[in-house]
Amino acid sequence: MVLCCTWLAGCGQGAAEQRLQHYQQRLAEALDVASPPTTTPRNIGRFPERQARRFSLPDIREGLTDIYALRDCHISNLVARRNNQLGKVAAPSQRWLYELELWRRLHACQDTSIPESLDAEDRQRLDRLTRLKTEHLPRASWNALFDSSEWVDSFSRASSPLPPAALPAVDTQLPALNYLRTAAQHQLDPDWTTDSTTLEGHLNTLRQRPLTAEILRALLLVEQRLAEASSLLDRALARPTVCSAELPDMAPLAEWLTRLDRQASRWLSALGDLIDAHPPTPPAAVAAYRHAWLSLENPQAPLPSMRAARAHHRELRRAYAEQCR
Repeated sequence: MVLCCTWLAGCGQGAAEQRLQHYQQRLAEALDVASPPTTTPRNIGRFPERQARRFSLPDIREGLTDIYALRDCHISNLVARRNNQLGKVAAPSQRWLYELELWRRLHACQDTSIPESLDAEDRQRLDRLTRLKTEHLPRASWNALFDSSEWVDSFSRASSPLPPAALPAVDTQLPALNYLRTAAQHQLDPDWTTDSTTLEGHLNTLRQRPLTAEILRALLLVEQRLAEASSLLDRALARPTVCSAELPDMAPLAEWLTRLDRQASRWLSALGDLIDAHPPTPPAAVAAYRHAWLSLENPQAPLPSMRAARAHHRELRRAYAEQCR
């Protein structure tokens, strides 16, 4: 029974926590100081609320008779489908596919002889609809992403630090981000195509685990535990006449931290590229979240903070080794 409880306690800590605490304990023993009290890392930020992260998209206000006048552009059935009950509750990704198809039909119609067959009012209506849908499409693709449960769940606070063995999850989910970036970049290119199955497949890949949150939590955990380990070295360096045993080898831990750094950098860079691929300026709440949590440059963001904590710990180890040479 004791063994079972011990096993459960260890698993409850998580693999990342176990590695970091094991290093702390070995370091404390080598320095002949008490192990530091472990404190809970700061929580990741709450993802912006729905209304703060999306763009409003007005529906087409044209009457059915007016839309019927443009029937040769083959948009009547699309508009009717969007405005029916199922269309109003469709997933954000499906609403974007609707907007994409509507824009393509309007755009293609402009390159035919159909506009010449319309009276002046209907021709102006066709021009106005084409212009409006061209402006709205990038916002629709933004909403398809930022309003989707797959995307929001990736930032879930109901998450744990990414385990070291799960770092390959970045390689699994990166193709989804790359596809979504390509879709945003080429949606106004009539020669580029997509379909519901492909789009939903990539979104479903993001559903496999809340990867963004797990990465951020792992970075915050490493930053916290390395700061605690550095406090041990600070205490040891404050007593220059005493040199304890050789410091524990940090290579195994460093190898994992290097891989975490690399995978986190790849993931956060891809997130930034995806956001930048959308022409609209992001809503203020999204821009603020990105700066605080996803940035590779902001010193207070998780990845730069982890790097700083790691560099500081390496420097303290070097100083201790010099002092005790």
